[in-house]
Amino acid sequence: MKRTIAIILAVLLTLTLFAGCSAKYGNKNNGKLNIVVKMYPEYDFVRAIAGDKVNLDMLVPPGGSVHSYEPSPGDIVKIQNADMFIYVGGESDSWVSDILDSMDTSGMTILRLIDYVDAFEEEIKEGMEAEDEDEDNDEIEYDEHIWTSPKNAILLINVIRDAICDMDADNCPSYVDNARTYQEELRDIDTQLTELVKNAARKKIVVADKFPFLYFVRHYGLDYEAAFPGCSDQADATPKTIQHLKEAVQNEKIPYVYHVELSNKSVASSISEMTGAGLLLLNSCHNVSKDDFNKGVTYVDLMWVNIENLRKGLN
Repeated sequence: MKRTIAIILAVLLTLTLFAGCSAKYGNKNNGKLNIVVKMYPEYDFVRAIAGDKVNLDMLVPPGGSVHSYEPSPGDIVKIQNADMFIYVGGESDSWVSDILDSMDTSGMTILRLIDYVDAFEEEIKEGMEAEDEDEDNDEIEYDEHIWTSPKNAILLINVIRDAICDMDADNCPSYVDNARTYQEELRDIDTQLTELVKNAARKKIVVADKFPFLYFVRHYGLDYEAAFPGCSDQADATPKTIQHLKEAVQNEKIPYVYHVELSNKSVASSISEMTGAGLLLLNSCHNVSKDDFNKGVTYVDLMWVNIENLRKGLN
């Protein structure tokens, strides 16, 4: 979601107002790196690599919406005092460059993760609710949901590991070991998904919700139908979209329709009721509930849930 100029100006103003508070936050590092990330996937990747050897802060709170997130004055102070700031890049992060341009970032490592993978252009399929287009914007917009593919997650672990090692060489052997262990788990998931799709009875999923899975379906060879683009803030679909999804489920005898986490499931529930198809969760890993966050639910945990639910939907 694009941030308005008024919001950006208001946020930038807080940098001046809160500049005197910045040292207070920085003094709490206890000799550890201060790493600030925007949201849950980056948080989990850093947690897996660095554990308690760094101070780790996530801007979007558990249960919060990534696409409607707006940085608070306190969030700006956290970024300003970070040794490392990690974000994905893309439409939802359009505010970041304005914030960083206003700061002295000479002593900060900044990772824009979308720069480290092969980015796919955003896609609007037939039957999907299109977002309002910005007529003055001729730039190609890339799908920002790079982390939804474990193949990308494996690559991003390398990027984050190397960046942390560069800033904390003393603990680098630990970071390397932790990253290797985490990547082994991710490679197991990658293998399971590859075999699952290879041997599946069908190759299409119907996500009657937002669709942040473009990297996932392309990397694993799946086709899809969906209600909304991945960054959409819509919750109600038009009759045309409802009919399109209904026909897709009925014509191809799709046994389950999917919804994403933290969704009201309104469209998915409607399609389920009209067609008799079951309803299943497909985690995009944007975020987790506060309860799951406190329990330490990981990206790997969520991907294993996806494997089991895809096994049901594809067979």
